[in-house]
Amino acid sequence: MPDLSELMAIARPIAWGAAEILMQHYESPDSLKIRDKGGDDGSVTSADLAANEFILNQLQSQLGTENFAYLSEETEDNVNRLNHDWVWMIDPMDGTSDFINRTGEFAVHIGLTYRQHPVLGLVAAPVFGKLFTAIKDRGAFLEFKDGASTQIQVSPKTQLDEMIAISSRSHRSDKLDYILTRLPKVMELAVGSIGGKLGSIAQGSADYYISVSGKSAPKDWDYCAPEIILTEAGGDLTHFDRTELTYNNPDISQWGNIIASNGYGHKQLCELSQSILSEFDASLEI
Repeated sequence: MPDLSELMAIARPIAWGAAEILMQHYESPDSLKIRDKGGDDGSVTSADLAANEFILNQLQSQLGTENFAYLSEETEDNVNRLNHDWVWMIDPMDGTSDFINRTGEFAVHIGLTYRQHPVLGLVAAPVFGKLFTAIKDRGAFLEFKDGASTQIQVSPKTQLDEMIAISSRSHRSDKLDYILTRLPKVMELAVGSIGGKLGSIAQGSADYYISVSGKSAPKDWDYCAPEIILTEAGGDLTHFDRTELTYNNPDISQWGNIIASNGYGHKQLCELSQSILSEFDASLEI
């Protein structure tokens, strides 16, 4: 059994290093190369590829490939990962569209699963000089470039109409808008990157986030690291029917309807969202 503290000590400088690579490209937009992946997969940039190569080279050179498998957005999937208990889930840049559009709201995700569940996660927000980290059963932390670190906790809000909803800037649909407009909240914020969204809930600056899949869905690397950070900060992440997400399945897409929250009122949010979704589906049949 690997020592998770030792793995975090290895992964932490890798996450900061990847963040620095992304910033170097972000500060030189004229030299950025962008390619459309086709279909619903969006774009990939030279920044994604450079950060991906750095992360994989660093992890594999220090940890090898015998005991660990690696699943990354920018590397071809190797189904041999299904034979491993320990799988690293990597998104070298979550929020590529935000990087291209220069909102600053993109992130590096490095997560580790054991038997399909997250046990360690890092989410770096390069523009803001932040790194979220978490190890299962040891809490979630926010560190800064100067080395300062503080433990983070979700907000204590229990009333839905006092909560701040957080939503996607780019991945919207009629179904999602229908649900969001009908859920109680005090306000709604638009934030790029799933890591940024769940990080906001983990540190108490927002309270819930809704995701509904359509023709496409988020992938394992989108949710793995952010999930362990959120849950270690006291939050919750489930499907509308309150089933947990699992990782390292043959299909790496996280299909379905998902809620991330501060945990207080999670059951009520799930039930309300399920009911509103049924209304939406019924309206289509009229």
